[in-house]
Amino acid sequence: MAPLLAFSHAVDTVNRQFGRLADWLVLLSCLVSAGNALLRYGFSLGSNAWLEAQWYMFAGIVMLGASHTLFRNEHVRVDLVYGALGERARLWVDMAGILLFLLPAMALLTWMTWPFFLDSFLRGEVSSSPGGLIRWPAKILMPLGFALMVVQGLSELIKRVALLRGIRLPDGRLVASYARPEQ
Repeated sequence: MAPLLAFSHAVDTVNRQFGRLADWLVLLSCLVSAGNALLRYGFSLGSNAWLEAQWYMFAGIVMLGASHTLFRNEHVRVDLVYGALGERARLWVDMAGILLFLLPAMALLTWMTWPFFLDSFLRGEVSSSPGGLIRWPAKILMPLGFALMVVQGLSELIKRVALLRGIRLPDGRLVASYARPEQ
């Protein structure tokens, strides 16, 4: 299990960094949005590039932050039964969800979005808007984000198997606690 846990730790570290990048993109997109609004409405100045940059940053927030959200165990889940289960049963449910749904779906989406990016990159696709940006930087976020979800899914699976086998994770890398949302 030691090599698998080392892989898991490396994946967690990478996705933690992408999560930090996504955090900074939130701040940056807010500043760009406010600055763009100020320039557009206060001084009648503006650029489509700034609007497109906001869309690119939003794509980065979602696609790069999703795997970090999985690492933190903060994805939305159906709570009908899960909250009433014990910790071992929740680990089994998580493993089934990772194996049956997350990994196949994210692997398929990675595979399907790679040609979408590659075509844009090879053609040098540019936005049709005046002053628009090149498109491939936004399009690479899709296969990258889905691939990050695949490897984070593998990391989460490894950690759950380790816990079920009675192996304590060295740094508490699995947030296995669950709190039912207040309503």
